[in-house]
Amino acid sequence: MTTFVLDTLAYTDTLKAGGFSPQQAETQSRALAEILDRQMATKAEIADHENNLRRDLREVELRLDARIRETELKLDARIREIELKLETKLAETKADLTRWVIGAGFLQTTIVVGVLLKVAKLI
Repeated sequence: MTTFVLDTLAYTDTLKAGGFSPQQAETQSRALAEILDRQMATKAEIADHENNLRRDLREVELRLDARIRETELKLDARIREIELKLETKLAETKADLTRWVIGAGFLQTTIVVGVLLKVAKLI
């Protein structure tokens, strides 16, 4: 799996110098070599995992971009819908205001004519 090199002889000698029996030192040395061999990742394995992560991140990025575009389109449609409603309401309000102004104008004209006729004692 890996190409990690452990100098088991030097490690065994260090353990013996530290008080381990020769059998304990050799067993410990073999056990450590096996653990390191199973647990250590090679540069190729790390690069492979890195490439997988990059690919996964790119997929997530593309999905997020698509969802963002979809949300933007929905928001644009909703904004346009609200704009149309506002334009309709403004047109209705303008028409109502125009009717009120014209009605008030006729009323004022009628009042002014009535006052003038009253002043002229024509009524």
